[in-house]
Amino acid sequence: MQRRYLSLTATAIASAMTLTLTGCGSGPAGGDVTLKLIAADYGDRASNSSEHYWDELTRAFEKKNPGIKVDVEVYNWTDVDKKVEELVKAGHAPDLAQAGAYADYAAKGQLYSTDKLLSIPTEADFTPSLAEAGEYERVAYGMPFGASTRRLFYNKKLFDEAGISDPPQSWNDIVKDAELLKEHGVKMPFALPLGPEETQAETLIWMLSGGGGYTDNIGKYTIDSPENVKTFEWLQKDLVGKGLTGTDPAKLNRADAFQGFADGEVGMLNGHPTLMKQAEDNGIDYGTVELPGKNGKAKATMGVADWMMAFKAGGHRKETGKFLDFVYSKKNVLKFSGDYGLLPVTTSASQAMMADDKYAKLHGFLEQLAHAEFYPANKTSWPLVSKTIKAEMGGAVGPEGNPYGVLSDIQNLADAEDNAVR
Repeated sequence: MQRRYLSLTATAIASAMTLTLTGCGSGPAGGDVTLKLIAADYGDRASNSSEHYWDELTRAFEKKNPGIKVDVEVYNWTDVDKKVEELVKAGHAPDLAQAGAYADYAAKGQLYSTDKLLSIPTEADFTPSLAEAGEYERVAYGMPFGASTRRLFYNKKLFDEAGISDPPQSWNDIVKDAELLKEHGVKMPFALPLGPEETQAETLIWMLSGGGGYTDNIGKYTIDSPENVKTFEWLQKDLVGKGLTGTDPAKLNRADAFQGFADGEVGMLNGHPTLMKQAEDNGIDYGTVELPGKNGKAKATMGVADWMMAFKAGGHRKETGKFLDFVYSKKNVLKFSGDYGLLPVTTSASQAMMADDKYAKLHGFLEQLAHAEFYPANKTSWPLVSKTIKAEMGGAVGPEGNPYGVLSDIQNLADAEDNAVR
């Protein structure tokens, strides 16, 4: 069976459905099994698309395992979760999906638990905090794939030109530095991407820096906590209201903010490791520091893990497990992380990265991973809550926005969804 790699936008989903539905199941008559994998694209252009990573990896795997073929389709992050959802609803679940959420499928009994798939050494190698985040009702279904933490990036040249000697350590520092950058003609002193692409991430970053978060220690939503309300009121008044974001945050997506930083038009923003290469490719001299908090360094940084999950529908448990053991080998995890500026999800690959000066710029991000706070991806209510945050939080900090009202509405929706799924 010929392998296909598709990097598709939303407009191409309909045509791709036909290709996908006819490609599931077993391979040629010789008895080979063909695994279907839906994967997300971590590249920012065709030349570094994840297609290239999967092509190399699957060819190496198939050479060692001639009875198993792997057919991969790569989608951008805007479309990948929707694609998986559509296939599952249509009764054509892939064998594997590497996407943003797993809990809803686990709750419906559609996934293999990791102990049914992975060898003991592979399962034990996951970074403990990530392994725990992949559990639904104390059983592991989500396998971490790519991970990152967040730090504040700043443009050293723009800081020097504005007379700023040190990066910010607190919210007050952010405002003072942004005002100086604005006075010196910087187009976007502080980029605040609360557009629909990844609003849930920027939202959590600011919640944590203000002493709040999405949930408490027992997993109950605290979206409209006093800390969170004060954080977004501050953003509305002291950052957006003073014209320090350069544009309407509700219309700024993460990719555009990152590109603005790479183009030298952004003074500061919260970013993850992949921004480093993007900035370096454009000759930007940048620095990173731990996230500033209300009165000093933030209590924690945000961690993000993307998830690999294995569906039962195809019945290829043994073959899927063999492929996953290969995917999560130290060599392959380290290569993927290095290629895309991400953090390894296994202990062995993390240790290898920390011991290699080639990855020195990632060390600060990696050191934060063990104590980072993640999305509540183990809650079946999270996909809807996240979708609502993407739609609403940008407007909350605008001139006519109402942070308390928006956060309360999302809290009420989250509570109702939690009660409905129990």
